Amino acid sequence: MGYLHCCGALHKTKTFKLVPQGKFLICEVDYLKKCPVCGHLVVQLTRIDREQNLSSVRKTNIKAVKFFQKIQNKILYESRVINYSKYPGGKFYLNYNEFGVKKRCYSNLSKLKIGLLENSG
Repeated sequence: MGYLHCCGALHKTKTFKLVPQGKFLICEVDYLKKCPVCGHLVVQLTRIDREQNLSSVRKTNIKAVKFFQKIQNKILYESRVINYSKYPGGKFYLNYNEFGVKKRCYSNLSKLKIGLLENSG
């Protein structure tokens, strides 16, 4: 998942990898279906060549649709970020500190004065 800068903010996009052609090593297309601010459809092609020069082509609305249809047959795959938070983690908690001593709570809860206000005499 990539980001595009539109209307003064970064918006999440779908990112597609393309077949590199000519002198380019890396080709990617970012596709923003609808900008939340202006409502435009935005397509941006980003390429890097052998000399590490960056070139980008950006189209909006009807020109973006035509441009995306034109390069759609060169798309290899959609790059997705794996969300690791979906995988369940363990619920094991070790009650010992780094010295091998069992952790204890030494706070005296009866002495806490949470929510009490001082009365000015």
